[in-house]
This record gives sequence, C-alpha cells and structure tokens, in this order.
Amino acid sequence: MIPHDTRFDEQHRYEDSYAGLPVIEVVPEEDEEIPDPASVAVRISAEIDDYDVDEAFDALLKRVDTAKVPALVIGAWEDCYEESSEQIVGLLVDNAARFPGLRSLFLGAMSSDESEISWITQSDVTPLLEAFPRLERLEVRGGTGLELRPVRHESLRMLRFETGGLPAEVVRAVGACDLPALERLDLWLGVQNYGGNATVADLAPILSGERLPALRHLGLQDSEIQDEIAAAVASAPVIARLESLALSMGVLTDEGAEALLGGQPLTHLHTLDLHHHFLTDAMAARVAEALPGVQVDLSGKEKPVHDWRYVAVSE
Repeated sequence: MIPHDTRFDEQHRYEDSYAGLPVIEVVPEEDEEIPDPASVAVRISAEIDDYDVDEAFDALLKRVDTAKVPALVIGAWEDCYEESSEQIVGLLVDNAARFPGLRSLFLGAMSSDESEISWITQSDVTPLLEAFPRLERLEVRGGTGLELRPVRHESLRMLRFETGGLPAEVVRAVGACDLPALERLDLWLGVQNYGGNATVADLAPILSGERLPALRHLGLQDSEIQDEIAAAVASAPVIARLESLALSMGVLTDEGAEALLGGQPLTHLHTLDLHHHFLTDAMAARVAEALPGVQVDLSGKEKPVHDWRYVAVSE
C-alpha cells in the first residue's frame, strides 16, 4: 500500500515531511539554492504582509527544476476563508506540462492557526486529476466550496478529503469515479452544520467497491452518523478485500459497534481504527476480544457533554 501518516487528526502544515520526503519551502524573498528537487517535497504558501501564493508559485517556477518535482504541498493562500482555491488550482493546471514528475499533491495544508478547517474555501479540484494523469496521491483540506466531478484516473493510488463537513455531492462524485489503481480512500465526513450532509445512501457506490478494485484501506471518519455507517459497513462487499478500516473520529457508540460485530467477519483486517469513540468499557472489551489478530485502536474514549456527542474535527 502507498505510504501514509499513521494519524491525521491534527491540521498538519507538512513543514517537515510529506509523502515520505523532506519538505523544502520556496520563499520568494530568499535566493538559497533548492536541493535536488527529485528528493524533496516542495511547499509554497502565502505569507501575510510579505508575499502571496502567486508570488511563491512564480518563485517556484523560476528557481526549481519543476520537471523533477515529485511532490507539492500548497499551504495557505491569501484570504483563504473568503477567496477560493480556484486561482491556485488554475496555476497548477496551466503549468501542468512543467511538472511531468509530480506524483503527490496536497492542497490546503494549513494549520488551525492559519485557518480553521471549516473556513478554508476550496473549489472544483477535478481539473487537477484531469491535468495530472500520472498523479498518485491527492489530498485536499477544507470542504467549503469543494467540488468534484466523476472522472476516470488510471494512476491515483490515494485520495483524501479532510473536512469538517464533506458535501454529499462530493461523496457521490467519489463513488462515481473510476479509480482502478486506488489503494487508499479517506473521507472526513464531518457534520451538517459545516456542510457534511452525506447519507449512508450516498456512500453505497463506495461500499460496493465496484469502481475501486485495488482498494485496501477505507476511512469513513469524523461523522455524526458513525453508527449508521458502521451498520452499512457490516454488510458492505468492499470490506472483504480491505487490509485496514477506519471508522474513527466520529460519534461511534455501542449501537454501531454491535452492528460491526454482528456483520461480516473482520478478522482478515490488519488494523481497525476506532479511536475517538463513545463506547462503553464493556463494548470496547468485546470488540478487542472478537478480533484477537487485528490491531484495534480504541484510544480516545470520549464522554458526552450533556448528552451531546461530538466528532473530532468540525470547525
């Protein structure tokens, strides 16, 4: 499977490493030489009162042999809570021919200090998949304004949407995409209050696995309907061929765990990630006992606040 981080709960800026490579940031005001671009991930972002992301992108084109760049991290763009990512997406698409070696791309790698995840204004990211047919890894942070159209992409191995609310239209588009090489799919579904209006019915094409023949990891996380998702997963055809499953970060209770235990066997899994949950101690013990050969992450037991159960990432 494609290498990935072990835990994504926090809004990493990917300043140190990304896609298994050390990160080098291109700063327009500096002239220091960039190391062999084939061995690093290049990061650009806006710096308030100093330069915008357009200037950083221009410096990247001038100072780096972009033909060798395997990974790009796009951080903040100016006024990202009002201005969408459309302009930076356009810059990437317009210059796609200058990045023939690009295999990994993160769009919106901002910390909460720069922008809360629900404030990040995204745009249609389909052009990135169309312009980079050899891209293997696409990760996007922020669900506001996020769009995706169904496409076929032969090379993509990892697709990840980190949001506090993932629009149902995007979930349905993912399910309608033909992604024959995709090994890893992670969807932070979020909450309705921040646009996360997907239902279990919207997930049905993904759970069938028909367009995802290579899928080995599925993450359906950070959801306020985590119990319903767990019940759907219990009988989903795609589960039988997975190596790892993540139903973490959401409002998983004993009801959802009971559905999982009563469904198809999960003993073939290598890992089952349920961290940030609302299970009773007795149910957590039942889950661990039922899956003795599986690495089950039951960390992060949460307690309701006045009967309110909450996801790990929303605003």
